[in-house]
Amino acid sequence: MSVIVPVLDEAVELPRVAAHVASLHGEWELLVAEGAGRAARLNAKAREARGELVLILHADSRLPAGAYASLAGAAADPLVVGGNFALRFDGDDRFARVLTAAYALQRRYGFYYGDSSVWVRRSVFERLGGFRELPIMDDYDFVRRLEAAGRTECLPGPARTSDRRWRAMGVPRTLLTWWAIRWLYLAGVPPARLAGLYHRIR
Repeated sequence: MSVIVPVLDEAVELPRVAAHVASLHGEWELLVAEGAGRAARLNAKAREARGELVLILHADSRLPAGAYASLAGAAADPLVVGGNFALRFDGDDRFARVLTAAYALQRRYGFYYGDSSVWVRRSVFERLGGFRELPIMDDYDFVRRLEAAGRTECLPGPARTSDRRWRAMGVPRTLLTWWAIRWLYLAGVPPARLAGLYHRIR
């Protein structure tokens, strides 16, 4: 299994996520995609990957203890092209619980993002052409193409991720942001304009 960690100004989190991957059962290859231009960096590291599966793990996310067995089981089915992990946001308060529930509901309808530890067969990644170089929604764009490529699996866990990027906005504004940007993207609004909207909202 090849794990690619995209990082930008993550000096604190990078050693932690590296230690986390090293602690997991199974044979893992860790690749760090560092710097700006996330899509290009991820694509370059995916070309270096030697594992049958490629998994994108954010620096502030953590995989479940049984991740290797879950991935191996999914890979045994040749019809499965990739997928993600069930996701839980860190924290025991209402904010984290609502975000976790909202994310689970979206996943039932095939909507998910890079923070849920997206994984894909390396051959499928190559066939899809990897990530497109978009200023925003590059992970969502990849997931939509992955969903169209074949059957995907949402593996149990859950994986965990930090809510640090959303907590200051509160529940209503966070959910509205998710909804608005996704549907504007689907409506054909150029990603460059959405990136500007995203930064103004945040």
